Amino acid sequence: MSSDFYGTSAAYARKEQGYREKALKLFPWVCGRCTREFVYSNLRELTVHHVDHDHTNNPEDGSNWELLCLFCHDHEHEKYTEHDNQMGSVIKAGEDDHQAATFNPFADLKAMMEKKK
Repeated sequence: MSSDFYGTSAAYARKEQGYREKALKLFPWVCGRCTREFVYSNLRELTVHHVDHDHTNNPEDGSNWELLCLFCHDHEHEKYTEHDNQMGSVIKAGEDDHQAATFNPFADLKAMMEKKK
């Protein structure tokens, strides 16, 4: 396999630098998932994610890109890795099956405190 497959060649690095610069000019410096805002000093933590997972598909209008922080980018790719390993259910690009927590450990705190008196 070529080193372009793994993103280690100099040519790949030049291509990546080009679309990263374009994406940072097109979009606000905010993570598209967690809405964390970035400034120049921590901009290296903001990545360009290819929505269709094809790193060669780089339209000039940025329609295949979204800016994600390192954590959200890793989470996005982890969903597909788990699916490929038959560990998770079918998840399509852009979907998230995350359920919000509903348990409240302090719901009856007042009653518990009154019992101790």
